[in-house]
Amino acid sequence: EYYGPRYHVYLFKPLTMVFILLIAVQAGWPGASFYKVAIIAGLICSLAGDVFLMLPSDRFVAGLVSFLVAHLFYIAAFTSGVGFGFSWRLLPCAIYGILMFSILAPYLRKMKLPVVVYIVVILVMAWQAWERWRQTGQSAALLAFLGAVLFVVSDSALAVNRFRGPYKMARLLTLSTYFAAQWLIARSVG
Repeated sequence: EYYGPRYHVYLFKPLTMVFILLIAVQAGWPGASFYKVAIIAGLICSLAGDVFLMLPSDRFVAGLVSFLVAHLFYIAAFTSGVGFGFSWRLLPCAIYGILMFSILAPYLRKMKLPVVVYIVVILVMAWQAWERWRQTGQSAALLAFLGAVLFVVSDSALAVNRFRGPYKMARLLTLSTYFAAQWLIARSVG
């Protein structure tokens, strides 16, 4: 990303997601549970989002929509079999969302509404992963929760870089947490 030719990014970023997708496809028992199908659908939408974000022309909104749909699939997965959880765990997620929006708001211009919607959806995804882990106590649910938290970190770093201004470590922070997040979520299928 920092030193190589651009075609390395075009090859290895989607290829990494394909390998992570294969982890989810091959994980678990042979039958396709709703959880597994929803996670795979989320990973496919994320792969589409990656492609949109890496294209030379600005396809940020298409990437944002792809990741928004991915988070909706993850929410469906995390609430499957346990229902939509409500608890005090919403509070730290809401506080974080308000803080992130207040940091970004002066720079968003016409993107305020799409970014607010995205912040709400990704934080609901993290919250529901947290609720699933609390309700089930399963190690797979812990993997999903850790992945969801890393996804929030990744997207926060990406948003600050995109809207407030570029910083040197942005790509390293964004991609390392993003790939770790997706890998953990894919591993939660097993």
